[in-house]
Amino acid sequence: MKKLKNKIRLYIYLLNHMKQLDKYILKQVIEMFVMGVLVFTSIIFASDTFITLIKQISMYGIPFKIAFLIIILHLPSVFVMTIPMGVLLATVMTLNNMSLSSEITVMRACGIGLNRIAKPIFTFAIIMACMSFFVNETIVPVMTKQSTNLALYAFSKKNIPEGKENFTFKEVKDNGMLKRLFYVGDCTNGKLHNITVLDASKDGTMQILQAREGKTAEEGWQFQKGAIYTVTNRGQALDTTLFEDTNVRFGMDLSEEMNRNLANENNFIQLCRKIPSAKKEDRPWLSISLFDKIALPLTTIVFVLIGVPLAITPPRVRYNRGFLFSILIIFAYYLVRALSISFGEAGSLAPALAAFMPDIILTIIGIGLYYRKVYTIC
Repeated sequence: MKKLKNKIRLYIYLLNHMKQLDKYILKQVIEMFVMGVLVFTSIIFASDTFITLIKQISMYGIPFKIAFLIIILHLPSVFVMTIPMGVLLATVMTLNNMSLSSEITVMRACGIGLNRIAKPIFTFAIIMACMSFFVNETIVPVMTKQSTNLALYAFSKKNIPEGKENFTFKEVKDNGMLKRLFYVGDCTNGKLHNITVLDASKDGTMQILQAREGKTAEEGWQFQKGAIYTVTNRGQALDTTLFEDTNVRFGMDLSEEMNRNLANENNFIQLCRKIPSAKKEDRPWLSISLFDKIALPLTTIVFVLIGVPLAITPPRVRYNRGFLFSILIIFAYYLVRALSISFGEAGSLAPALAAFMPDIILTIIGIGLYYRKVYTIC
């Protein structure tokens, strides 16, 4: 009873000094937000990001150090994703703790409504949404371009064993069968000499390339002074081509991987200018990415709208369910997001609707829950 009286005195004081109330709530929200961002960033890095790291090393021969640096350069884009999650976790955990300790009940008994309690949290969410948009528009494009350039540089230096003579290396298919076999006489000053390439990647035919010199570059494998022979699997000659200078990719093309970074490499205005000149098949997902640059930061505010009413615990509940609610909301959001983007890329939904669909659904649910909770005494 004495503890309850002390809380009432505290909140009467806070009622007369509303700025102190805002600081009291914001202090707890910020502490939980930092923890949430660190937790969710770690989860993303431990799952999707390190899978990408292994893929880059195994498929493209990128050294571990460079691949790890590429991932670090993607860190700002990860922060853009985890900021809404961190704000949601901070909102739900903070208000849930306050509700369980009867602080919300005492505040409302002192005449402090839920709208006033949630005001500093919404203010914080708006600031974080603006920060998310700013990072996504300024830092992310620069970092992503650096990451792309670094990947292309590493790829261009693939399989160049300086100073080695009479060596071979090969590529195999998914079923373990030989795909390509490379023989190189020697490598000096970054150039390959006396090269023979056996390319069995196409069913039914085989290509044999012989060249005096060659090197790997961002554009592919460059060869000088040689010939390409095309034969069937039975040894029948189909074609012979002589060349002075040729460029061959041998299927080792990073264009698909690099194309995925196109949206992150450009800010909103730059992407607007590039969409009209993009390939027809690329326009839907580029348009979705364009609208997503606005939709994702807005998710921060939407999460607070739905998180505030869910965090207010009924008196009969005596355990903290904030973290569970946060995970469920995030799961539901990204499930709807994945579905809407898939439908948008397939052409079933307009790009704008595909990008904003999760926010629209959660906003409708959040408004309903918030309206009911405002007029319900905890």
